[in-house]
Amino acid sequence: MEETCKQMDCELLEFGDEHDHVHLMVSIYPKVAVSNLVSKLKGKSSYILRRKYWDRIKTMLWGKQFWSPSYCVVSCGGASLDVVKQYIENQNTPQAKQP
Repeated sequence: MEETCKQMDCELLEFGDEHDHVHLMVSIYPKVAVSNLVSKLKGKSSYILRRKYWDRIKTMLWGKQFWSPSYCVVSCGGASLDVVKQYIENQNTPQAKQP
């Protein structure tokens, strides 16, 4: 992921994975189309994971695809990373308990 981001003139700031999806925080210039970056990230990672772990992942595919065709992108503009992190952490907290 980091190598692909660098190739696209972006910076991978954070990476987290779950059993069925990943979370990436990427610093991206406005000149880079998000759809192009996501396509490159999915394509390169799919190629590497298939080559390295085929026997483990072949039963987990979306048909013949490694990744779902969908993705979610959220822009944080000028907000600090701490503010974004707090926002994410409070998503599952009831309103009355939020700071």
